[in-house]
Formats: sequence, C-alpha cells, structure tokens
Amino acid sequence: MKLKPLFNLLTAATVSLLSALLFVQCTPAQEFALGNGSAVIPLTVKQGTTTHFLTDYYPQWEGATTLACGDERLQLTPLTDNLDQFKITAQGGPLVSTIDVWHDWNKLSIVVLGGERDTEGSYMSSTKAKRGTITIVASKPVTEAVAMWQNEVIGDVRIDGNTIEVTIPSVAKKHQRSVVRIFAASAEGRFNDVLLPLEYGKVVVDAKDIRRQDFQSQILYSLMIDRFKNGTTANDWKINSPEVLDKVDYQGGDIVGITQKIEEGFFTDLGITTIWISPITQNPYDAWGQNRNPDTKFSGYHGYWPIFSTVIDKRFGTDEELRTMLAEAHKGDMNVILDYVANHLHINSPVLKEHPDWTTDLMLPDGRKNIGLWDGETRLTTWFDEHIPTLDTRREEVCQPMTDSALYWVRKFDFDGFRHDACKHIPLNYWRMLTHKMKSSMPERQLWQIGETYGDVELIGSYVKSGMIDAQFDFNLYHTSRDVIVDESRSMRDIAGAVEEAEAAYGSHHTMGNITGNHDKPRFLSLAGGDMSLWCPDDKAEGWHRKVGVGDNVKGYARLSLMKAIISTVPGVPCVYQGDEYGIPGANDPDNRYMMEFEGYNEFQQKELAATKAMFKYRRASMPLMYGDYRTLYVNDDVFVFLRHYMGQWVVVALNIRPEAHTVEVAMPAMVEATSVEVALSAEGGEATLAGGNLSINIPAYGYVIVNE
Repeated sequence: MKLKPLFNLLTAATVSLLSALLFVQCTPAQEFALGNGSAVIPLTVKQGTTTHFLTDYYPQWEGATTLACGDERLQLTPLTDNLDQFKITAQGGPLVSTIDVWHDWNKLSIVVLGGERDTEGSYMSSTKAKRGTITIVASKPVTEAVAMWQNEVIGDVRIDGNTIEVTIPSVAKKHQRSVVRIFAASAEGRFNDVLLPLEYGKVVVDAKDIRRQDFQSQILYSLMIDRFKNGTTANDWKINSPEVLDKVDYQGGDIVGITQKIEEGFFTDLGITTIWISPITQNPYDAWGQNRNPDTKFSGYHGYWPIFSTVIDKRFGTDEELRTMLAEAHKGDMNVILDYVANHLHINSPVLKEHPDWTTDLMLPDGRKNIGLWDGETRLTTWFDEHIPTLDTRREEVCQPMTDSALYWVRKFDFDGFRHDACKHIPLNYWRMLTHKMKSSMPERQLWQIGETYGDVELIGSYVKSGMIDAQFDFNLYHTSRDVIVDESRSMRDIAGAVEEAEAAYGSHHTMGNITGNHDKPRFLSLAGGDMSLWCPDDKAEGWHRKVGVGDNVKGYARLSLMKAIISTVPGVPCVYQGDEYGIPGANDPDNRYMMEFEGYNEFQQKELAATKAMFKYRRASMPLMYGDYRTLYVNDDVFVFLRHYMGQWVVVALNIRPEAHTVEVAMPAMVEATSVEVALSAEGGEATLAGGNLSINIPAYGYVIVNE
C-alpha cells in the first residue's frame, strides 16, 4: 500500500487520524529519538520564505514520507520528491511551533522558532519537579509553549499566566539519560529555551549524576601533540636541516606522553573532561613553506599537512599506543576528540598525485593566486599555501572519499568526536555527508563535533545543526572579551552583548567553545600584561625577534584569571589551550607553541594554576553553570553581573574589567529564593551580602566574584 504521494501535503491532524484508522502504532524508532547524542537543534525561520534541508535536523533519514504542520502561521512547500529539501513561509512576530516528520510509520518532530529572542526581559527558568511535573516560571505572561522529550512533542503542557507545567512522559523512566526541552514566547518575543537532563525519568539536580557524554558539562583541554610531552624517545625524529630553525622542527611530543599525563592524573586534577588532540595523520618528512627574517622553512610537527589521511604519523605513535591512550582517558571518565583536516592534502599526497584534478584552482580569472583569500566568493576555494592545495569537496567524487577518511578514525578507534579544522572553507555538503554517515552507521555512539569558523553569527550558525556540526568555537566572544579586558577604552557592555548575541543565535544551552586562546593566537597573558600590543602589526614576527614576556605580572595574571572566569560561567563550554592553565607568555605561531612545562612554575604561575583548578572544579560541581538559564542582571562600562538558574539552584557571577574594585547592588529576580548568600569563588578581596532581596557585591580589580546560596 503506497501512500507517500498522498502524505506529502497532509496536515498533522489528518495524518494522525489516518494512522488511527489504519490501526498503526506510530512509535518513533528509538535509535533516532535517543541513540545518537543530544536532541535535535531547533529550526529557525525568518519572516517570509526560507529553504531548509531535512538532513540538517535528522541526518539518519534520507528524506521523509511526510512533513506535516498544523500551524497556520507556517506553510510548507516540498522541493524534492523525498522531502529532503523544503521551503517554509512564515509570518512575522514571535513563533514557537513544530513540524512533524514521518518516515514510514515513525514520527519525530522539529521545533520551529521565529521572531526575535527578547533578551531585554523575556526570561524563564525551571523551579521544581514534583511527582513527574516540571514547573517553569517566566518573567512575563506566556502566550505559547512547546515541550519536547528528546525529539517527541510532549502533549501535556499547561500555561497559566507566567507559569508553564510540563508532565514528563512515562517512557522516560526506561532510559538512563534523556532530555526535556521547553520553548516559549511572550507577546514581546521568544524566551530563552530550557534544557533539563533526566536520569530514568527524573530531572538531574546533582552534578554527581552528570556523565562525560553530557556535553554541556565539558571542559576542554587543547594540546599540540609534538609540544606536549615526550613519552618515549624511540620515535623521536627531526629534519635537522639548516633550512629549518629548531623552533619549528619536531620536539618529540607523542601519544605515549599524553597517556603518561592521563595516568599521572594531570587532566583529572585540572578538572578536564575532554582532551582535544592535534592532528595525528602522516605529515611530510621534508621542509615546506618559507619565512623571511629570519629565513626558515617548517616541518609538519603541527600535523596540519596530511600526506595520508588514514595513517598515524609514526613520530607520534602507533595504532596500539593510540588505543591505549583512549582507553586510559575513558577509564578516567574523559572524552578525547581528534583534530581532523578535511580542507586540504599536502601536495605530495599519493591521493593528489593520482587525482590532481581534485583540487580547486590556484589561479583566479583575474590572474591572482587564490591563496589566503578567506572571505567572499573565494571562501570555499582558497588555498592556505601552495604546498597544501584545497580539495574541491563540492564534488561528489571528492566528498565521498574524504568523508570516509574522517569516518575511519571513529570507526577504527574509540574517539568521542572531532575538532574540525577550517570549517568555513569547506562546503556544507561535506558536513551533511559526514554527519549522515557517522550517525546512520553508528547510532549507538554519542559523538560530538566542534568546528573552527571565523565570521559573524549568521555564518557560524549556518554550520551549527544536528546534521552538520554540534558547535563551533566562539571566536566572537573570545575576541570581544580579549579586547575589552586589555583595552581600557572599551566597555564591559560589549562582552555582555556578545554573550547575549551568542545565546540568541545558537540557543540558550549551546556547546560553543569558549577559549582562552589557541595555537593560532598570541598568548593572552602577553596581551593582558602589556608586553604585546593588541595593535601589533605582525604578531608572528614579534616572537622571532625578541623574547616576548608578560609585562606587568600582577595585571597580566589577574586578567588571565578573569578571562577564565568568563569562559567558565557564561553559556557554552570552556576550552583552555595548553599552558594557559598556569600562564605562559608568547607571540603568535610559533612563539605560542613551546614545549609544555609541568614543573618549575614561578609564584604567579602557581597561583594561576590553583585558581584554574578551583574554577574548573566549581563549574563541574555546579548544575546552574552547566545547565542553568542565563539572565543579565546588571551591566555598565566597568562591571557585568549575570544569573545562572536551574531547578531552584542559582549562581550569580560578577566581573570587573577595571584596575580598581567596584561595588554594585543588584535586585534578585523573584524566582530566586535566597535568604542568605556566600562567596563560592572569587579573586582576592571579593565579598557579597544580601539584604531585602538586593545583592551587594564587592568585585576586586580585574576580578570576579561567584555567589551562591
């Protein structure tokens, strides 16, 4: 009985009635509802008509039998026979709705959000869960709400003024981990979304019940293998050429060294839940590239020039050593994600020698070389350098093997996901194909992907979908925070604005990476202490010609701690680049890539390391910081104060970018039931008191204060 043509344009109500008449049990396939990571990221529409790909939301399904929506404000128009592409025409104004997706007799739903997120005043948060009913309290009258258990609409949702009550479905009791999400709107705009993890049907209220696969709880550590720890000298190798300065030659770090630090408890003591390792694929044995003044070529110690995409570089280790490292990390309750390069291959790769036509064109029609042209019409074709041609993954015959080579690493080894290099230079069809293959072939694996994209929130957000990449590093928040902290003419309002912009663009419970810096940035400490300028015309050359230091140690380390307080407390997941946990100076690449040091810290570094451990330990024990709803309480040019609230638990964070202490008083929201407060964590000198519903906080210079009950 073939009903597909009839189903294509049916309303949700008609489909449900037809199912009942045919005596069909429409229970979603659990592997799609539960089996592969978190719930589906909502679909956002603008007023007018927008085009969407079904695989961006359900990558496991190649098309659908039916798309249905009973909301008169949304008009669906199929663009393909299998409904893989469709258009949505939406009215303006706040919109919270769903689209039902039918695949044969299995039905799941996609949340649809329209209109603006009202960051000025529409706020809601969970307050309690009693006898299977979750209570959400909002700051304004709620006009509409949708609740989801995993990717199924919860029918039992009640709205009463500023209150929403949601009944947890009984099926949730059968599953160790699932999630409830609530979306709602007021007349003025959409509220923040609420995310609640469940343990066998009960809301998780204690951080000890959080698992490493609960990705909102992650704390990432970024390391460059060759510059981390030399675990065995058996695989040591250098180019040892006068053409290559030692600073850019191999230094001996390897996979065994990572395993040793895992076994020693280095990452556990620091509070890390996810280790991000640099690429491990085979790189060339000769020197490439050219720097002038000083003259030097470079080795491939960093791993970003793959010769073979599915071979471990023997200078880093063996298959068995990698398996041992992954097993030890998992034994220590940590994830490991692999940095993977899909944009290019080294020019001497056998693959490129066999398929020289697989690359984009080096020469543009106007005679320019297509190198380093990062934006505009060249964004998806530009080369990074002449020796690493960009692959034209817009083409099926290129995209298929390159996605297979990425898939090789999670099939053969027990990685927990990927950090993807150069995302914005790779077309969207690559990410759709990779994630489809990954989730459809391994539905039982909970794999998380984070990418590297520099651009505005619209460009970055175009990659952040369930069927593409789970998250991106939030460089906009990093650059804003860095510049505001360092440049005293800037305003704290800019950091608050970047946090709110990210929350509105990526969702209130996104897992965007909040960084202290990375291997492509000058060390934040040198900027914070003043030894390097934000306006340095060439921050790479700086490190070649002088020893870059901190400058003002007191100011530099205080500001570094402040940066860590920001990335650890705003929505998203914190990520520390190796060495930033204790603080080392440096210019840009390669001056930010010295061999890691594990002892001999000076007094400032010892204090910084202790502060980092305390910050990460507190975050891992705080449900509000991992899953809490975010609300700005106060901001001016100097100070930023915000609330994270979860199931009646709360944390207030106060940040100060100025060289003098500030005291501020903020009114606590009515939903926060507080009779007393304590300073849970702060820079030296932080204080807080509560009187008459008002919280008074003294924030130290370049400091932070974290307050809870």
